[in-house]
Amino acid sequence: MSLDLRSGACLTCGPDQPHRSHLDGRLRRCLGCGLGWTVADPTVPATAYEEDYFTGGGYDDYFLPAPRRFEAGRRLRWLSSVVGPSVLVEAGCAGGYFLEAARGAGFTVTGVEVSRVAAGFAVERLGVPVRQGYFERVAPSLRADVVCAFHVLEHVDDPRVFLRAAREVLTPGGWLALEVPNIASAAANRLGHDWPGLQPEYHPWHFTPESLTRLLTATGFAVVRRDTAVFRYYMPPRYRLRHARRLLPRDWLDLRSPRLTHPRRGDLLRILARTPRDTRSG
Repeated sequence: MSLDLRSGACLTCGPDQPHRSHLDGRLRRCLGCGLGWTVADPTVPATAYEEDYFTGGGYDDYFLPAPRRFEAGRRLRWLSSVVGPSVLVEAGCAGGYFLEAARGAGFTVTGVEVSRVAAGFAVERLGVPVRQGYFERVAPSLRADVVCAFHVLEHVDDPRVFLRAAREVLTPGGWLALEVPNIASAAANRLGHDWPGLQPEYHPWHFTPESLTRLLTATGFAVVRRDTAVFRYYMPPRYRLRHARRLLPRDWLDLRSPRLTHPRRGDLLRILARTPRDTRSG
């Protein structure tokens, strides 16, 4: 990632679109589409997605079966609303729980994971096929009907390169399933620096529904479905019930509804997009 890209221009709107300082200068925000990007600090070393990463910073539950299998089941039901069992690649598959769930539902699965620790867990503990490395580099050797990337795009060096790689993997009419933090959420606006989805030490990019839609369109995808969810959406029912007094009022305040999903105001932005069915149209 070049420093000028992260501090000087919006990925989707280009250098002519004004942008402003955000959160005391920690981020820049495009005034056109709302995309945010972390202002790089040259004194901070690059994140290494290895064992230390999964024992701090809110990522220490990546390998816990109960919450991750619940989360995987939620995501699988969402994906299965548009596509049936087929060939699926998950980029940034972490410990492999979504791959496990998709395989159990009849999908032929392959994962790609940069962390040796996470890839090893997926292969050795769950028995799912995972290739260790960067998705953008592994992509030319893959072919699939579905590419999933849950909380990956906010971590990558250049989202445009990642999305172009995903499109090359996909068959004509193939599906892309994305989930990222939504910096346009009500909670993000209310909490500022304290919003759990921010994490600028790990996330160089901060998406809004509009900015991610524009980015997908510019890289050859058509957005089919888009919504948002609160963090509570992925919490098992017993946990939600046990912590209802703490969680429910905040979500009601942010979504103005008892539901866990919302067209725009939730913390997590979910998009299902598709490649052209006719390759000549791309």
